[in-house]
Formats: sequence, C-alpha cells, structure tokens
Amino acid sequence: MWPYPKVIAHRGGGILAPENTLAAMRCGWEHGFAAVEFDVMLSKDGVPVLMHDPEFGRTVPGIGRVADTMAADLQTMDAGKWFADSYKGEPVPMYADVVRFCRQHGIWMNVEIKPSPGAEEETGRVVAEQTQALFADVAVIDAVHLPLFSSFSFSALMAAKNAAPTIPRGFLMDKVTPDWKARLQELAARALHTNHKYLTPDTTKEIKDAGYGVFCYTVNTPERAAEILHWGVDAFCTDRIDLIPADF
Repeated sequence: MWPYPKVIAHRGGGILAPENTLAAMRCGWEHGFAAVEFDVMLSKDGVPVLMHDPEFGRTVPGIGRVADTMAADLQTMDAGKWFADSYKGEPVPMYADVVRFCRQHGIWMNVEIKPSPGAEEETGRVVAEQTQALFADVAVIDAVHLPLFSSFSFSALMAAKNAAPTIPRGFLMDKVTPDWKARLQELAARALHTNHKYLTPDTTKEIKDAGYGVFCYTVNTPERAAEILHWGVDAFCTDRIDLIPADF
C-alpha cells in the first residue's frame, strides 16, 4: 500500500528554508530527510517550475501570474529574500533541476501537481510526461525509486494517469468525502492524501481496509504525529523538521 518514507519534509525544508527552492531541498537533506513534498505548476511557455501560489506577492515579489511568465524570466526572480536576507537571490527552480538534485541524493519525491486555474489537464499531462522522461531508467515495478504524484485537481491527476500511467498517484482531499473510494478507483490511485485535522480513526481504518495508503498534511507536533500513526496513518509531511526527525 505505502512503500515510501513515513516522514516527509513539506515543500523541501519546512519552516527552515524558503519553500519550493533548491535551498529548501538542501535544507531537508541536511536535516536527514530523504523524502520531500513540493508543488509544481507551469510557466507561460509550458515549463514545469516549483511554485505554490499562482500569483506573485508572497514568495516572489511583484505583481503577476506564473502562468503569464516565461520560465527564463521566472528563473531571474528572487524566491528567497521573503524568507531571510541570507537567501536573497535564490531562484525559482525548474522541476527538472529539482528532480536531478533529489535523484542525485537519493531523495524520494511527493510531487504535488498544482495547476494554475484553467490549466488543470495541461499541467497534469506536461508534468507527467517530463517525469516519465526523467525516470526513464527506473523500472516500472521499482515504486520506491519513482515519485508519487498528488493533486487536489482530479482532472490534473487523470491527465497525469493517461500520460504516464506507471507513475503512482495519490488523490488529495481536504476533507474525506463519501465519494473517496470511487475517485481513487477511477484514478487507480495508491493512496488518499488528506488534512489530518479532519481525519478520524474510523475513516483511517476504512481507507486502509480498502487497500489504500493514508497520507496526512501538515503535521507539526510530535504528539499529533504519534497519534495519527497509532491510528494506522502511513505517512505525513511536516513543516517542523526541527521537531520531528525523519526517523520518528
């Protein structure tokens, strides 16, 4: 059901580095994490880049949208200064560069497909095609060395499934709704990813009994992590990689 690591660094380095940057991936790695979660969307010219927000202003200064900006221009933007002056000049990374870094260091990836509004199917397809090319040397049965796609967008995940059916998938739901099993079946998903705040022991058992993995976001106290693991949750991501070690 869940052959992957148990504790995953959220957006690369949690609260210790600017999210969704190569600096964040290095930070997670330096803290002993061999598993990361990050967000991927498309630039104007259809290049997958790491970014959570479709609009600038929070992690990248300025006004505008990722979907309206060329990849080469995104790479010149500062994705680090908002976090700390020591990260000033940290660029928006290309997805391919992050994959290469993670593979070089043996880091497993939960790739959240985060499409800009209106680009759901295109984003799922392009990210899946590039991922398949970047992992062309990995055997289909070698799940632990393949990334896992996740997304709140059902259509993006379906497009990813159609473009790269051998890359595993997990469906993201903030709250587990009654149609969860039908959704997972249609996606041929490996796991359900959900907000730990709304999860219950009974729902966890129901999902597990149906043969699926259960992954939670974003768990930031050791006490809560221990509680949901006791329920049978397989894995979770955390911002507090300073409090919750990779071997928790």
